[in-house]
Amino acid sequence: MVRANSPRLLTRFGKSEDGSLTVFALCLFFLMIIMAGIAIDVTRYETTRTALQNTLDRCTLMAAALDQRLPAEDVVRDCVAKNGMTDQLEDVQVLMGANLRQVSARGRADTNPLFLHMIGINEMDAFAGSAAEQAITNIELSMVLDVSGSMAGTKIANLKLAASDFVDTVFAADRDNRLSVSMVPYNGQVNLGPTLRSQYNVTDNHGVADVNCIDLPGSAFHGTDMSTTAAMPMTADADSYSTTSKITGYMAPTDGGAVPNALNKWCPASTANIVRLPGNNPTALKAQINGLTAIGATSINAGLKWGVTLLDPASRPAMAATGLVPAVFADRPFAYDDANVMKIIVLMTDGQHFAEERMNAGYRTGTSPIWRSAGDGNYSIRHSSRAAPNQYWVPHLGTWQAAAWDSGSGTTQLSWQQVWAAQRVTYVAWQMYGRALGTDSTTRNNAYNAAMTAFRTQTATTTMDAQLQAICNMAKGQNVIIYGIAFEAPAGGQAQIEQCASSPSHYFNASGLEIATAFNAIANNITQLKLTQ
Repeated sequence: MVRANSPRLLTRFGKSEDGSLTVFALCLFFLMIIMAGIAIDVTRYETTRTALQNTLDRCTLMAAALDQRLPAEDVVRDCVAKNGMTDQLEDVQVLMGANLRQVSARGRADTNPLFLHMIGINEMDAFAGSAAEQAITNIELSMVLDVSGSMAGTKIANLKLAASDFVDTVFAADRDNRLSVSMVPYNGQVNLGPTLRSQYNVTDNHGVADVNCIDLPGSAFHGTDMSTTAAMPMTADADSYSTTSKITGYMAPTDGGAVPNALNKWCPASTANIVRLPGNNPTALKAQINGLTAIGATSINAGLKWGVTLLDPASRPAMAATGLVPAVFADRPFAYDDANVMKIIVLMTDGQHFAEERMNAGYRTGTSPIWRSAGDGNYSIRHSSRAAPNQYWVPHLGTWQAAAWDSGSGTTQLSWQQVWAAQRVTYVAWQMYGRALGTDSTTRNNAYNAAMTAFRTQTATTTMDAQLQAICNMAKGQNVIIYGIAFEAPAGGQAQIEQCASSPSHYFNASGLEIATAFNAIANNITQLKLTQ
């Protein structure tokens, strides 16, 4: 019975529900129309608001330009009118200063909703506001450029082009002597040049022309300033890096493995790779850039330290005393908290830290225990630790004797400056200490190592990395903006420069001609107009 009656029951149920389903379907359709209408109104609102916002942005930027000669308010109103939005502009405000122009504008547009009034929304106005400012801010810019040996060839050629274009760009926007630019070329050291070097309390002055580097103590990386009173030694004019042959026998002092390699001195003599104090002569600055030469190791920490020093207000007296800073910049470097100054560093490297070597006190200058015979030029050295009388080792004879070697024309006791001018450090350590004081391979090497330890100190790259980041952080803490460029640098150098930069957007990883793009982006970033809201 149930099966027989089921079709008829279902038929009657369907007929009884026809009216209800029709009403439900109509409600759904009506809701879909309302939702589609709301979407259309919202889209129209956002399109109108975006168009108004973009127009106000463009118009305020145009009006805020300091080289704009028309009245700023007129520029905004004309710009808005040309975009067909005159009736949507509500207000324009202009603030002018001696080196400042601020322009703001507000607008409102009625989007006339087509469907929202169905749910009680009869008005839907789109609001937009924009403000732009351009100010000729006092800018102190320090270019810290890697001129180490790995920059030789195409890389330094690309750097010169990029840096020269950068100089042209930043100075083109400076019409009122508001921009000063300094430069710190660095390799394994920073050559200050004789005039700037004379402003510091240096010791161990070797007197070698064009070699004007200072060995910075670790304490120099504890602050942004550089003491002009603390005693700091000049970097010795010595080749402590090049190796020598540790042969059991004698090697002549004129041998290739005995004489210094000028490329391996920590402070190569130069009149081009020297610090340039703040100035505003782009022609002279570009001439020096184009004269840079690639030589030496890489000490980014020293380069940045001197770059920050040229921005530090404590350096003002020393810089002024050189007579090399234009009179218009006599009050620079400005205080860090001066609201009208922007301090910027552009730090560039193609490498990573190379362990520093610095000659120790007692071996940079002063009298050495080494004599040279005037006749044949051969050496002898007195080791006072040996029992008298035979305290003089004569390398070319391989013997000890009671007096300095004299070929018949007299002898001269040399200064350490004279020794290092003629011989590399490792040669002296081996021929005059290792061979003299050792009796077999082990004792000779021990004596050699002891001599090298006495002669010079090495700084680990991890320490140099830490010093670099310390001075980076202190500079950024004083609101110094740091742009970093890693130019075909290894991973270690990239990491150090990226960490030092003020933000990821201030860091550039460049190869080949991309270095020009990096410098150009930085120049435009420095000079461009920026929206303030």
